[in-house]
Amino acid sequence: MKKIIFAASECHPFASSGGLGDVIGSLPEALYREYKREADIRVVLPLYGTMDASYRRKMTKIGEINVPLAWRNQYCGIYSLKKRGVTYYFLDNEYYFNRQMLYGHYDDGERYAFFSKAILEIMPYIDFFPDILHCHDWQTSLAVVYLSLKYRKLEGYCNIKTLFTIHNIAYQGIYNPGILGDVFDLPENQADVLEYNGDLNLMKGAITLADRISTVSPTYAREILSPKYSHGLHYVLEQNKLKIVGILNGIDREYYNPGTDKDIFFNYSCRNIEGKAENKAKLQNLLSLPVKPNVPVVAIISRLVDHKGLDLVTLAADDMLKEDIQLVVLGKGDYYYETFFTRLSEKYPDKVSVSLVFDKALSKKIYAGSDIFLMPSRSEPCGLSQMIASRYGSVPVVRETGGLYDSIKDIGWRGGGNGFTFAPYSAWELLQAVHRAVEGYRDKENWGNLVKKVMKTDFSWKKSAKEYIKFLYNVES
Repeated sequence: MKKIIFAASECHPFASSGGLGDVIGSLPEALYREYKREADIRVVLPLYGTMDASYRRKMTKIGEINVPLAWRNQYCGIYSLKKRGVTYYFLDNEYYFNRQMLYGHYDDGERYAFFSKAILEIMPYIDFFPDILHCHDWQTSLAVVYLSLKYRKLEGYCNIKTLFTIHNIAYQGIYNPGILGDVFDLPENQADVLEYNGDLNLMKGAITLADRISTVSPTYAREILSPKYSHGLHYVLEQNKLKIVGILNGIDREYYNPGTDKDIFFNYSCRNIEGKAENKAKLQNLLSLPVKPNVPVVAIISRLVDHKGLDLVTLAADDMLKEDIQLVVLGKGDYYYETFFTRLSEKYPDKVSVSLVFDKALSKKIYAGSDIFLMPSRSEPCGLSQMIASRYGSVPVVRETGGLYDSIKDIGWRGGGNGFTFAPYSAWELLQAVHRAVEGYRDKENWGNLVKKVMKTDFSWKKSAKEYIKFLYNVES
């Protein structure tokens, strides 16, 4: 029986801030199903103070240990619950994790060093030494490092293989070399494992020492080997490129299901899309836009930051709005973009609605009520929004990068695609893609067929789980 432990800093529905949480909330359970229950799959997470009380009530405390970290000897409570065949462990330390935000604290390096150490320390206590320790992003990088440098020769740990997944290489865990021993509990003679460009780089350490490396799409696996996308890590990635595999993420098709979703106004399916028009009318009314069934609603659901391609949107917005369209924006982020979109809605009150919030229920109403989904990212490791939009029949308009290129093909692609794409990073190219989508929308019969086709696109975790098993989990060396 294959034994796997996932180690991550977030997981939907327990505590999540984005794509990483969605992946950890879906992939372990998809693997369990794909292994046909012939695998023992477990997930280790921090027990954050933000977790809903309903999940806390379902947990069982199975014990507590002390975790050594340099001169510290920190309490670690161990709680567990089982969901859909997967065992979830939550590691409790209120000093580190009872906070209102998951990330962005002055001591994040120490918080996740503790968490990484605790992942390894609980293994004898729970009597579970996995075949594979699957770590995700910089927050668990040190678990790979500690296993290799501190635990490998200890009983139980010697046969554990490590897989490290890069979800977003822009966030690497970069720190001052002066805290190597005091915070990260590593001696000076092992500093070279983390040292990179004069700093300590936790992701670099995991890339160097992991048995295998994965990224969240095949194109992103190639892109990060170049300086344009690597955020400085292309040298170490080039040295380790034979270990890298890119596998496209999926989405939870049960959670994102317009046929059963209680967060949308009307349920519908690819067999009967009439309910989508009703969702559109309700969305327009909710957002104080004129209820016009023949005007396409273009949606942006995104963090409002540069790499999401919003600089292109600012350049193209006025020309885009010369079309007979409505633009709906949902998200929070940089002050510049929040201000820009707010002023745009004031300039075009009958054509633009802006909601500067993170609101899961509202996002699903927008997916269900919009006709076109705009995602012009400068870089996108995988992207889940274009998959969710497709599931709800909002036809994607995306730039050909990372997982967007792997998941959305232009309708002019051989055999026909499932969206509208553009490649050069320019406002003019974005405008042309939006224009093509709006023109397509005018042809009601063909558009209805395209919506149905888009909704049928298989973005489930089943295919991804098969690839993880074939290319990563079954590799023994």
